[in-house]
Amino acid sequence: MQKKIYKHIICFGEVLWDMLPTGAQPGGALLNVAIHLKKQGQNPTLISKIGNDNDGEILLDFLKKSGINTTTIQKDNKLSTSKVLVHIDKNKNASYEICEPVAWDNIQINEANKNAAVNADLIIFGSLALRKQTSRTTLFQLLDISKATRLLDVNLRPPYDKQKIVEELLHKSDFIKLNDDELDVIASWSNKKGSIPELINWLAEFYKCKTVCVTRGANGAALYIENKFYEHPGFKVKAADTVGAGDSFLASLVANLSENIHPQKALENACATGAFVATQKGAVPDYTDIEIEKIISSNKK
Repeated sequence: MQKKIYKHIICFGEVLWDMLPTGAQPGGALLNVAIHLKKQGQNPTLISKIGNDNDGEILLDFLKKSGINTTTIQKDNKLSTSKVLVHIDKNKNASYEICEPVAWDNIQINEANKNAAVNADLIIFGSLALRKQTSRTTLFQLLDISKATRLLDVNLRPPYDKQKIVEELLHKSDFIKLNDDELDVIASWSNKKGSIPELINWLAEFYKCKTVCVTRGANGAALYIENKFYEHPGFKVKAADTVGAGDSFLASLVANLSENIHPQKALENACATGAFVATQKGAVPDYTDIEIEKIISSNKK
């Protein structure tokens, strides 16, 4: 078996309950990424915080049953486990109402997460979970003691999209994943306009970032890696909802790159994974390689 490039992966960020019209589902970008990484043969460590409440216990039990390492999940005696109201529009796109403060706003530095950071090859973190100073300071301390590649999953959710905070994260990152709307917003901060390839090249140079991935919804994604540019047009599917589709895309891309799969194929697999998840209800449906290959094969006919 080929040695993984990313043997030890940390996901740092929010864990919560997505309150969907169809009922509550485990969620949060970094929880979703961790679950999908596990489904794809990785063994991630999730650093987050839940409340010392029933919602937190059920969420913790779900993570354990999913095979996620929960030794770095903290409990907060004052702040509750996070819940997010999810609204699905007529095009099956999701919007979110995010409460504050919640337990994942208060992730503390401790020996467990320091040990994880020292041994990590990749640390994945999102901009939303760093909206508060405590969790942000903890992440920065972990980054300072780690030699891991730093992957920022940009998640601009107003009002938690302050330029100063997001740019601080961008400057600290080796790998940036964002969608095309977020690319336009960040480019506008420097009065930049242009095509997606032009803005990706600008972003990589301006923030001194080696790898950039931009998702384009139903139009696939673009990847800049090792000074080369790759694109995939995406897959046409009938969406149930888009909750978690971007997170599954990222997990698939990371898992494929970790296995040293060619970037073009890695991008195809990631687009297919995101497309499949969009056809299912909730962020972390069950699937195997067979379902993903069916998406790829059906679009080649």
